[in-house]
Amino acid sequence: MVSIDVPAHYGWVVLGAGLAPAITNIVLSSFVMAARKEHNVQYPNLYAVPGFHKTADEFNRVQRGHQNYLEGSDSYSIMTLIGGLKHPIACAIGTVLYCAGCYLYMLGYKDTSLDVKDARYKKGAAIKWIGFFTSVISCGKLAFDLITA
Repeated sequence: MVSIDVPAHYGWVVLGAGLAPAITNIVLSSFVMAARKEHNVQYPNLYAVPGFHKTADEFNRVQRGHQNYLEGSDSYSIMTLIGGLKHPIACAIGTVLYCAGCYLYMLGYKDTSLDVKDARYKKGAAIKWIGFFTSVISCGKLAFDLITA
């Protein structure tokens, strides 16, 4: 039988996988709420309709920046909680990078002075992948250690 001890610094992992993504979501959602008002995109529309909304692309870039975060945050949180059992400090630092990178991704993606293909990473958003892969590797390392134990 394999047992897992919760490491001393696991509280940082809980903050990183539980609280930090919720705060990041609130911050990124506030960009979308402001853009809804600015570009007059009413509920229940998720995205603005080109041809109907004058500034559809501008709104959709903001919405897409938030949607990108939502697409990865669930798997990120799960891998961080699991991987943090083996590497709590690395996963905690990875959370800072992931959340900051998602914020920077939003800033770049919504910047209409940049080409949409380049905008996402022009402001430093690539650091989110450092945080993401920290959790992937930590989770994989724990799985390997449990399998070979």
